[in-house]
Amino acid sequence: MKKTTFLLILLCLFSIQHVSAQQPYSIRMADSFMSWYKDSIAVKPGRPAGWDYEQGLMHQALEKVFYRTAEPKYFEYIRKDMDRYVQKDGSIRTYKYDEFNIDNIPTGKALLMLYQQTQPDKEKYKLAADQLWKQLENQPRTKEKGYWHKKRYPNQMWLDGLFMAEPFSAEYSKIFNKPEHFDDIANQFALIEKYAVDEKTGLIYHAYDESKEMPWADKKTGRSPHFWSRAIGWYAMALVDVLDYFPENHPERANLIKYLQRLAPVLVKYQDPKSGTWFQMTALSTRKGNYLEASASCMFVYSLAKGVRMGYLKPEFLAAAQKGYAGILKEFVEVEKDGTISLNKTVSVGGLGGTPYRDGSYEYYLSEPIRKNDLKGVGPFIFASVEMEIAAEKKAVKSKNIGLDYYFNREFRKDLNGKTEQFHYTWEDKMHSGFWLLGKMFRDFGSKTLALREAPTKANLAGLDAYIIVDPDTKKETEKPNFVEPKDIAVISEWVKNGGTLVMMANDTANCEIPHFNQLAKAFGIEFTNNSINMVEGVKFEQGRLNIPAGNPLFKTTQTVYIKELVTLSVKAPAVPVLKKGNDIIIATANYGKGRVFVVGDPWLYNEYLDGRRIGPSFQNYAAARDIIRWILK
Repeated sequence: MKKTTFLLILLCLFSIQHVSAQQPYSIRMADSFMSWYKDSIAVKPGRPAGWDYEQGLMHQALEKVFYRTAEPKYFEYIRKDMDRYVQKDGSIRTYKYDEFNIDNIPTGKALLMLYQQTQPDKEKYKLAADQLWKQLENQPRTKEKGYWHKKRYPNQMWLDGLFMAEPFSAEYSKIFNKPEHFDDIANQFALIEKYAVDEKTGLIYHAYDESKEMPWADKKTGRSPHFWSRAIGWYAMALVDVLDYFPENHPERANLIKYLQRLAPVLVKYQDPKSGTWFQMTALSTRKGNYLEASASCMFVYSLAKGVRMGYLKPEFLAAAQKGYAGILKEFVEVEKDGTISLNKTVSVGGLGGTPYRDGSYEYYLSEPIRKNDLKGVGPFIFASVEMEIAAEKKAVKSKNIGLDYYFNREFRKDLNGKTEQFHYTWEDKMHSGFWLLGKMFRDFGSKTLALREAPTKANLAGLDAYIIVDPDTKKETEKPNFVEPKDIAVISEWVKNGGTLVMMANDTANCEIPHFNQLAKAFGIEFTNNSINMVEGVKFEQGRLNIPAGNPLFKTTQTVYIKELVTLSVKAPAVPVLKKGNDIIIATANYGKGRVFVVGDPWLYNEYLDGRRIGPSFQNYAAARDIIRWILK
């Protein structure tokens, strides 16, 4: 590794560690943004706020910060902004369907996020998302079924459009069971790879015109004249984000990953070796007038870092992302007198055709204004910051396989499509009843979350480092419950003895099958009592408060948590209490052979009491979950 690169990486890590003593950059920029736009997001100077892709980009950025902090203010900002546009019947104020503008689609990601949450009157978000889906179904297309960028730009595919349409399209397809549409999504990327990728450099031209009739289009290839970094950034982000929803068994998934793997070394090749960032015109760093540009640099850092985290790219690409992020902090980030931060040097726009006409020349791209705090840079800066903060945390722990029981806890409901699904303390359940956020936290630390749908056996536990069993069912909850039997206890005990980490979460005695579950706990010196405490009346959340004394060996960053209606514990060797309320034992752990056991009398880490939306800011359940995850992963 070159000395300059090594020093830049050290600077990046120092910057992250230094700011973490205050606040991470993702939070600082999100808070700065909300201070600029207290009421609504006006993205075009001198014009009122309207439905716009920059608004949608910022919603996605705030959503990332919300899931990293469990601070409800970010969620509420998104919800309130959406409610300015989405009417009860699902109509969207200022949105014009008949323009067939692909830029109108990405704001729909917030609609899908809101619809999957537990909250009243959320059906309007689904109806609004349906309108955007209808636009995609009827969007004008090229002869090979590629989306026109806009109705007024016939026969043209722009790189920007892949980010605008496909992450929403993929998530909508997954939620609402449209598996056939993933072929269409894959085709959009395949067409860009076929027609817009330069054979010599591996870079991607901003757009191509299938008809080859536009003045800016090459008469042989239909391609626009230049490589514009932000356009390539949109494409890279689209790839890593679409893969979040693309089915694991889809035959085209491997090709999407290959596209990213093809692009990543090209991005590194054109990274400025001195600053670590990227130029406005990607391949023309030495040409007069070219400059280092913020938005594309943030997009590339995000795409490379997320690609590594998700296993699509080799780990060495993280060094390029870290170098880029260090450069972003040095070249573009400015601390204001009021304590907010700003992002400089984002080009305002880049397009082709239109009025006045944009010819795609080098001179055109250099003529567009450079702006401070342009949202097309601010949003990707938050994206990149979140990934860098995740990468820094992952260094402290070892990635592991985390299994969640779906066998002793088996409750069912109708899903969003009216079909039967398992829910309640499952990884997939995003509503208040689920463990989705806890699972995301594990995955952010680099671990893999798995579901055990069968009874535990030596074979299916062999691949797990941790096994979580939550709230086994009574007959009140499930018609044919599976109880913890002696054979299960023998298998689990042997697995723990050989080095596994077992997490047991019960519930109050009225809502959990305690007798059989207790036999498993007793194997490790722990017993659920018949005593339930912290009974909470309605929203009197203070009744569920538990204070954690300083120096707690497990909860190293947490002072107070909310756990309601929990069953207390009694312990004997080898178990020890970890958290008590008076004389009542709330949490206990035990070392057993080479393994460990964690036991608590409530499933308190589900979304409702983890995401901060229901209980007040004085409770630190999210921080407590992070402490527990670190304990499990260490």
